Amino acid sequence: MQKKQTAGILAAFSSAVFLGLAPVFGKLAITLGFTPFAVVALRTGFAAGILLLTIALFYRQYLYIFPVGLVGCALAGAINGFGSLLYYLALQRLDASVGQLLYSLYPFFVALWLILDHQPPSRLTLFRVGLATIAVLLLTSLPKSSVDFTGVLMMIGAAILYAMHLPINQRVLYEVPAPTVALYTLLAMSAVVIPAYLIFDRAWPANNAPWLPVAGLTFVTVFSRIALFLGVKKIGGMQTALLGLAELLIAIIFSHLWLGESLTLLQWLGAAGLSFSLILVMFENSASPTYSGKTGWLSWIRAPGLPKDIFGPYE
Repeated sequence: MQKKQTAGILAAFSSAVFLGLAPVFGKLAITLGFTPFAVVALRTGFAAGILLLTIALFYRQYLYIFPVGLVGCALAGAINGFGSLLYYLALQRLDASVGQLLYSLYPFFVALWLILDHQPPSRLTLFRVGLATIAVLLLTSLPKSSVDFTGVLMMIGAAILYAMHLPINQRVLYEVPAPTVALYTLLAMSAVVIPAYLIFDRAWPANNAPWLPVAGLTFVTVFSRIALFLGVKKIGGMQTALLGLAELLIAIIFSHLWLGESLTLLQWLGAAGLSFSLILVMFENSASPTYSGKTGWLSWIRAPGLPKDIFGPYE
């Protein structure tokens, strides 16, 4: 059990590292001439295609998924697809730090969705959520400036949708391997973001626009998704979400090291608080989520032949 928890922690933290690079590539692509719709459509479509080709050629066993699990992945992917659109559209309106502040509050929404599914978080988890929230506020502390409230609402919506897709995929992951969930979730995301680009945008970058940021964003998306769902499978959506906050910490640290941006005292305090919140995951009692036997809003996601709300994790 301890080995499984360690693997889940490493996977979730690896996902945060990859996701910490995603906004850098995405922002660079937009700056170099790609529209937000194009960035989301290209990175999601390419990532889904690469993963589908790899699994079809070398790991065909990961193509199998039971029908209800496929529906769950489709639902999670569609939700996260809309969330991705909101995220990149919001970045056009907000300063990056303000947007990241709002988006980094998604563990609150994860806790809400899990409570509705009768998976109440532990007291330690609630403490870590509160500590991480204070740390995020310190890390993204800014001078007074005007804020685009449309962008704020978009970013909050993106955080809510991202938080919603984690418990849905967590249910599917009880019976399905992480690469399979990553594949079908990315395909469902592509089915949302690509038509959105074709309907609402269709703008193509100039011929001389560099594609390296889009390529980097694509590969970061593939690896981060597999690591994300492996983390959710091993330690649950709530703990994965809290470890995912390392994305903000990594972004700020590497901005300081690589770009010469200095951190204020408050930001260093926030970095210390977030680091402490991440370390406390070692003291969580359960390595994987448990259920009370009550019927939650996601109880319909289960493999055929299994009793409702009684699952054994896929090994």
